Order: sequence, then C-alpha cells, then structure tokens
Amino acid sequence: MEFEISTLILLFLAAFLAGFIDSIAGGGGMITLPALLLSGASPLESLATNKLQSSFGSFSATRHFYKKGYLDLKKCLPSAILVFIFASLGTISVQFINTDFLSKFLPFLIMIFGFYFLFSPKISEDQRATQIHKAYLFLALAGIGFYDGFFGPGTGSFLMLALITLGGLGITKALAEAKLYNFSTNLASLIFFAIGGNMLFGIGLVMAMGQFIGANLGSRAAIKYGIKIIKPLIVIVSFSMAAKLLYDQF
Repeated sequence: MEFEISTLILLFLAAFLAGFIDSIAGGGGMITLPALLLSGASPLESLATNKLQSSFGSFSATRHFYKKGYLDLKKCLPSAILVFIFASLGTISVQFINTDFLSKFLPFLIMIFGFYFLFSPKISEDQRATQIHKAYLFLALAGIGFYDGFFGPGTGSFLMLALITLGGLGITKALAEAKLYNFSTNLASLIFFAIGGNMLFGIGLVMAMGQFIGANLGSRAAIKYGIKIIKPLIVIVSFSMAAKLLYDQF
C-alpha cells in the first residue's frame, strides 16, 4: 500500500501520543488501531502492523525503566518467557477463532479495573508483602499473555493489576515490569503476524519511530512523577477504553 506524506505524518503523531500514554497507563492501541484502519489498512493488516510499532514503544519504555534500576531482568526472565509462550498461543488461536464474544463483556471488566485503581488504598509506591502464592501470579500472567496475543485491549492495565494485587509491587515498579512483559507479548505476536504476511513494514517502521520517542518520554514522566501521574492516567485511560468499546458495539 502507498500512503501520502500527510497520512504518514498523522500516523507518526498518533504513534507518538500512543507511546507516551501506553508507557504510563496502557491503552495506546486505542489510538493506533483506529488510525491504521482510517488510513485504509485492512483489519488484519492493522492488527499486525500495530504489533510491529507497539513493540518499539514497549521496548523503549522497558529500556528506560531498566536503566533507572526499576527492573531485575534475571528475576523477571521466567515470567517474560511465560507470557511470550502464551501470547504466541493466543496469536495463533486468533487466526481461527472469532473474538466477537470478548468485546461484549470487556468494557465492563475494564471499568471495574478503573474503579479499582481509583478507589483502592493498596495502590502506592511502596512494595508490600503478600500471602498469595506465587503460582497465582504466574497463572494470571499466563492468562494475560494469551489474551494479549488473542485480543489485546487493556493488557497493560491487566498486567499492572496482577503485579500489584498478586505480586505486592508498588505502582511504578509494577509499571516497569508490566512494560517488560508487554514487550515480550508484543514480540511474540509480532513474530507470528509477520509469518502470516499481513504486516505493512514501511508504515509500521514510521509509526515505530513515533512510538519509541513517545514511550521514552512517557517512562521518564512516570519515574519523575510516580503515582501522581500514573494512577490518574490509568483511571482516565480505563474509562476511555471502556467507552470506546461500548460505542463500537452500540
């Protein structure tokens, strides 16, 4: 497909904004996917290309969190491998199974998460001890990994919720680990979508540059302002995603 320069610029800017928001609160796909569809890409091309450009954003944010000491890669590696495997299974499955049933209840699930982040006293910058067995966290991460490969919206919020409630992490540390695991799931989906041959590499790389820059700035803002910016943005993005999904249905 050929795109005009003005369209490429708009897609770059959409990816930049999505990268900034996604690195703090998730939900960047709610900006980039509609942008790709409006540009004339088919739904499958949009999904595949979105994974390409979002991989650069999640990598950029992960890289910055790691440089600032928020990530222990050795500790996180088993979970990163786990979500990679299950995201791969999800990406393979989505090519054979209709996902319409997920869109029916997903907006309400995302709203529940939004209310949790808005009102829960457990959300803070401090890591806390948890009595929940680690196996439950691994099970949740496996399910979220599969979900991201299969469908995707809200994955960043789901990862953060699991890491805070089941892992006992503080909000900024949870965000850092969520970005690492999101990069792992994006990479898995990227590989299998590329094999399928539906990816628009040129436009994906243009958007990837916007994602990389936006995610880098977003992760810097998250570290600088912490819970003051992360929590409100998660709430706003959660309710915005829910509203968008409900609008698409009705």
